[in-house]
Amino acid sequence: MSIASDHHESAPKTAVGCEKTQGTRHAVRVFLLLENRLLREALARIFRKRDDLQVVGSESKESCTQQVIRDSRCDVVVLDFVNPEWLRLSGANLPDRSAPRFLLVGMSGEFEQFLAAVGAGATGYLLKEASTEEVLIAVRLLARGSAICPPVLCGGLFRYVSTISKCGSLQTTVMRTRLTLRQQNLTALLAKGWTNKEIATHLNLSEFTVRNHVHRILKQVGARSRSQAVEIIFSA
Repeated sequence: MSIASDHHESAPKTAVGCEKTQGTRHAVRVFLLLENRLLREALARIFRKRDDLQVVGSESKESCTQQVIRDSRCDVVVLDFVNPEWLRLSGANLPDRSAPRFLLVGMSGEFEQFLAAVGAGATGYLLKEASTEEVLIAVRLLARGSAICPPVLCGGLFRYVSTISKCGSLQTTVMRTRLTLRQQNLTALLAKGWTNKEIATHLNLSEFTVRNHVHRILKQVGARSRSQAVEIIFSA
């Protein structure tokens, strides 16, 4: 991601959820949990120049503990890796309103990784090409309760949720076949007769990934073909 310290800030071009950042009542407490040392130090310098942001911690994953995060009483944690263990500390998973919100930066555009991050508790996700200004604004928006999602991935998320919502009849089946959310999604599309290529395009996956998922589904339900798998799952 690009680092620039003194450019005028504007609304994120790669993030959905834009609000005015003026009028912040108190400084947003930020903890930088970044593996990339250069990025960590650069963001620390930039954040400390902003009156409405306060860096309360700057560590790598190896030198930090979850208790350190809790004790910092931070509002937002900025990190550059996807790890469910750390993301469980987020306000998306805990009822405590004082729990921090997590912003992932420098991420790839791979939908699977994005979905894993959201599922684990991240409420902010910025791609590698995001600018420093976008990171600053994202931190402020997260502290105010917003969520940040790149438009290119947001469309996939809407399609994913839409497909899952149409699979209500699969809910009891999930308990019997132990299908994951991704497998439910794929099964619904298989039931429509979609090809691997069509499924890959719809879910923003590679055909190779789709083939692997289909193979696992067939093996899991004991089917020899796609049509047989659909029949077994929907009749369960």
